[in-house]
Amino acid sequence: MKKVKLLVLTIIVALTSFGFTTYKNDFFEIAKQIEIFTNLYKEINMNYVDEVNPAELMNTAIEAMINDLDPYTVYWDEQQIQNARIRNSGSYTGIGAQITSNPESIVIKNLIKNSPADKAGLKIGDKIIQIGDIQVKDYNEDAGELLKGAPDTEVNLKLRRNNSEENITLKRGVIKEKAVPYSKIMEGNIGYIVLSQFTRTASSEVIETFQKLKKEGATQIILDLRNNPGGLLSEAVNVSNIFIEKGTLITFTKSAIEKYNRSYTTQNKAIDTEIPVAVLINENSASASEIVSGSIQDLDRGIVIGSRSYGKGLVQRPKKLNYGTQAKITISRYFTPSGRCIQALDYLDGESIRKEESEYTEFKTKNGRSVYDGGGIKPDLEVDVEKESKLIKALIEENLIFDFSVNYVNQHKELSTENFKLNQTLIDDFKKFITKKGFKFKSETDKKIKELKAIASSEDYLSSIQTSLNDLQKQLDKEKEKAFENETETLQKLITEHVLRKLGYDAAVYNYYTEEGEVIKQAIAILNNESDYRDILGYE
Repeated sequence: MKKVKLLVLTIIVALTSFGFTTYKNDFFEIAKQIEIFTNLYKEINMNYVDEVNPAELMNTAIEAMINDLDPYTVYWDEQQIQNARIRNSGSYTGIGAQITSNPESIVIKNLIKNSPADKAGLKIGDKIIQIGDIQVKDYNEDAGELLKGAPDTEVNLKLRRNNSEENITLKRGVIKEKAVPYSKIMEGNIGYIVLSQFTRTASSEVIETFQKLKKEGATQIILDLRNNPGGLLSEAVNVSNIFIEKGTLITFTKSAIEKYNRSYTTQNKAIDTEIPVAVLINENSASASEIVSGSIQDLDRGIVIGSRSYGKGLVQRPKKLNYGTQAKITISRYFTPSGRCIQALDYLDGESIRKEESEYTEFKTKNGRSVYDGGGIKPDLEVDVEKESKLIKALIEENLIFDFSVNYVNQHKELSTENFKLNQTLIDDFKKFITKKGFKFKSETDKKIKELKAIASSEDYLSSIQTSLNDLQKQLDKEKEKAFENETETLQKLITEHVLRKLGYDAAVYNYYTEEGEVIKQAIAILNNESDYRDILGYE
């Protein structure tokens, strides 16, 4: 004990002499808690009545500690570190499919055209129930890892499709996902670029595509960042740099630790600082997407259209630990050039708390327009069809829109990307589908009524107010039915996307956007009206 105290004292003195007292004034408290934890961990392992697994016990402790923080501070083992590197590179060995896992199977949610999965005959909606000799339902780990392997190695799969089973053999390969999966020159010389992720090649792909579209005659640009979850900060700055002159602040970070405070400016000569730009975002546009859209908006370089972005403005930095493991720790927050914090959520005991609009702070763009913090990036022009209500999010979370769309295509063999047209009958069929599946949307009001019933029952008031509570529930159910009707346009959009993706990959969805998408229609209308475009940006 004396040696421990002497060591702690020595470290405190050393930190103080280097000016770090403000960095960790609570160092002794940290040492004290580590000592307590170490002793407890030892005593449990030595004396607990049942046999315990030391590694599992420690993992539980680590996870519990991290769960008390924000969801982006995580602990990674060696495999997870490798997966993160692969995601950022945009190149990996696998089958070329987006998957989700459930206890019974692995579901194919999306396919890359001409990928190993596509060439082997896998379809969106297929459920893989066996990989090699291993039944997915009997595998306790992440069954998706079994699909990975060296290039050109084969794996046998048993899958269930439309209530029938079949076996296929798939040869793995090197998958290179494009950061720009689609581009097009549209009527009126408007160039359209989809940027799906901020990998290491994001800015170079956008530059190459942009220059190609300009050669084809593009005089205006739409940059689609919808559903882009983000990626590398450096690539966000480089993408903004395409339209913004060298030496311009794009984002900066603030931290409790001064050395993590940084400013990020454009480093290269811009490709084009004059071409009119419209950036599209939605609730799934996060992180790097918000840095690009936020800088474009704050600097009045272009208009932002869609729905309010996700609001992920926390910066993580990997910290190496022992035995090849790593912690990704939130160290600071992102801010846009005007000083807005992108972060929409605070965290208390691991639970997210969304800020109220009354708590937002006003900031000014380069031209003096009012913008606000605390809620991601609010578009200059909001489009209702892009907004996802709690009802829509519940339907997405339970995969009901996806499952309905897959079933619909499987049951209509005559369908193609050319002849598919969504109508009210399809929405009616969807309502029947979710009713048959037993879907019941539970609003916050539903939860409160249930809580009130429980409290009333415990206090012997339930019998006297039961009728009133039942009437309240009936009225709420009517309001929820109206809410469903109000979401018809958004449902039509989402079902159309899923159906077209199954019929013709992502390209069919992007093509639908350019021909029928409400957001792009509004972007085109603004870009084609110079007066409205300049008015939105605050130019005289």
